[in-house]
Amino acid sequence: MTRYDAVEAGSYRVAREIALEGLSSWRDAVAPYLTPGRVVLDLGAGTGLFVRAFGTWFPDVAVVAVEPSADMRAASGLPMLTGDACSVPLEPTSVDVVWMSTVIHHVRDLAACGQELRRVLRPGGVVLLRSLFRERHSGIGLFRFFPEATRALSGFPTVAEVADGLGFAVQSLAPVPQVTALSLAEKASTVRQEADTLLRSLSPSEFAAGRERLLAAAATESGPVVDHLDLLVLRTVGAV
Repeated sequence: MTRYDAVEAGSYRVAREIALEGLSSWRDAVAPYLTPGRVVLDLGAGTGLFVRAFGTWFPDVAVVAVEPSADMRAASGLPMLTGDACSVPLEPTSVDVVWMSTVIHHVRDLAACGQELRRVLRPGGVVLLRSLFRERHSGIGLFRFFPEATRALSGFPTVAEVADGLGFAVQSLAPVPQVTALSLAEKASTVRQEADTLLRSLSPSEFAAGRERLLAAAATESGPVVDHLDLLVLRTVGAV
């Protein structure tokens, strides 16, 4: 998994965190799985966006956060455990739900990750992946302004690659809308190349040109910026 340094962690909070109001569709999407009394592992918790969100939305759910980057843990200001997708510092059969938000494309050994997820999940547990998949990227508005960023999609897995690599079965797959920013102007003010895997693939000139396109559109367009990421729900093979 990617380990962000202090500068990148600070940029990540500016560029990638979304207001809870903008994530309301995610609250509705995960509510059937985050029922009272369940224990949720936020694996690759980053700067703690969903640790805080779940604590607000589902106060009767216990959330355990694991993050490999010391700088991301520090930036979060929240209690987090040190670990990664292939080394989860939890006891066997200790969680009901594994949540991984924009993490799976950073996992290089899916088989090892899948083994760890099966180890920590209780019988009947589920894995919830909030992610962009290589073949499903039409809901990302970033590509309108930074078209060259599509080449970074080669580093993102497909849905089938994730399920097969982890050794889990697909229960459901659906796009979930989110209000990424209240306007293009707000989006332009927060975009950071170092904080986004897609934008990191750009040359300085490509990023500058894309930012100019974004600023030009922001001068004439109003309304919120709505993007879509997928919610992929996985269960252990053979589970009903």
